[in-house]
Amino acid sequence: MCAVHQPNFLPRLSTVAKLAAADVWVVLDDVQFNRRDYQHRARLGPIDGSGPTRWLSVPTHLPAGRATLIRDARLVEIPRSVRRVEHVLRRHYGDSPFWPRLAADLQGLLPLFRSTDRMAEVAEASTLLLLRFLGWSGATVRSSTLSVGSGRTQRLVNLCRAVGADTYLCGTGGTTYIEPDLFTAGRVELRQFGVPTTGVWAGARQVSALHNLMVHGPHIVKAVLEMT
Repeated sequence: MCAVHQPNFLPRLSTVAKLAAADVWVVLDDVQFNRRDYQHRARLGPIDGSGPTRWLSVPTHLPAGRATLIRDARLVEIPRSVRRVEHVLRRHYGDSPFWPRLAADLQGLLPLFRSTDRMAEVAEASTLLLLRFLGWSGATVRSSTLSVGSGRTQRLVNLCRAVGADTYLCGTGGTTYIEPDLFTAGRVELRQFGVPTTGVWAGARQVSALHNLMVHGPHIVKAVLEMT
């Protein structure tokens, strides 16, 4: 089973849930970077359930302007970014009983800012951090390493076949452009994936999965995901 998704920085629970349900995550890093998406930023929810959300953004330079591919987006102001990410997350979630574990895992993520200047690598690593919180043991493959042709839907079919997957998990956004007949012709099952909006899932499509993990705990979130 395969999920295809751009690398997001500390992604939303709806995204994490879809990836956690797959055996393979194809990291879609060779499409256009979108500053209005989640590739270099995360929305943090208030841990006490009151007050506004806030954005945590990582300064990112696009060498080719709007045409820059995700894999080519570059980190800037790196030392400042490292300090700010650690400070904001600690201030936002430091009162959670689950914070010590997250803080320990961040020590594996933050040095990556200094060893690469590629935003996509940091975003991918941040997603894997959350997936490891939930016990995911699947594989990742970057789309830029696969030669699968073009065509929006056909490329998804080809990506699935390239990684040996016979099922594609399609999020709610994909339903607006997917051509099901191409999956049928390619002998890949098209399976819709969505999440609820209440309980542990509150804010799942808006805020980083960090919020749900810090409020409810990894064991609760994992149990809920397994029932999805």
